[in-house]
Amino acid sequence: MNLIIEQGNSSSKVAVYSDERIVEYLQYKTLEEQTLMPLFDKYQLTQGILSTVIAVDDELNNYLKGRLERFIFLDETTRLPIINTYKTPATLGKDRIAAVVGANYLHPGRDILVIDAGTAITYDFINALGVYLGGSISPGMTTRFKALNYYTSQLPLVKETEDIPPIGFDTVSSIQSGVVNGIIYEMNSYIEDYRRKSPSLLVFLTGGHSNYFERRLKNSIFADINLVLTGLNRILEYNVEN
Repeated sequence: MNLIIEQGNSSSKVAVYSDERIVEYLQYKTLEEQTLMPLFDKYQLTQGILSTVIAVDDELNNYLKGRLERFIFLDETTRLPIINTYKTPATLGKDRIAAVVGANYLHPGRDILVIDAGTAITYDFINALGVYLGGSISPGMTTRFKALNYYTSQLPLVKETEDIPPIGFDTVSSIQSGVVNGIIYEMNSYIEDYRRKSPSLLVFLTGGHSNYFERRLKNSIFADINLVLTGLNRILEYNVEN
């Protein structure tokens, strides 16, 4: 059984995989070795992978090395089941590379654009030959709301709601309209641009705000909240197999 850990900017996701299927999923604000102990008591975990976009926790790493027969800390030296042509692999977000690995694993032989809507919004492209070419990074929805509040003296801190007006009728709704609709226009434009170059393009949407934007995009997409976890599990299995 595989232990998959993804440490993001705002939370950590932990999944137990058996036969490429999630049998347990947990999410934490902070992750410590005590948090994982019940999983080791409950499951026969033999191998695992840790991906983090925050500061490395040596205590957590050492704990996992001691508990697992095979442990992988995902970094730029980890072998991947795809070809990575990114010029600065050491600076490439681990969630970005895991997401494209996951998408390529689910739909091999296709040009794929992966959109990850989290603290940042990332756009990553992997072609039908399994070659990752790179992408784009822009601020995420919550980041944009916070930036408007932090860098101005008059604008309040607001958040998204279910119904966003196309034209704001007061300051709060104007901010909501600008941020949410701006992201929708951005996403649709990226998708349309990539599809002009690759008419058979598949689009995956993942990340904490994926469900929110899925029903607002006019383009056909696959929404998969667990895409990064799928990719991490595939990377782990690839290294075990090879």
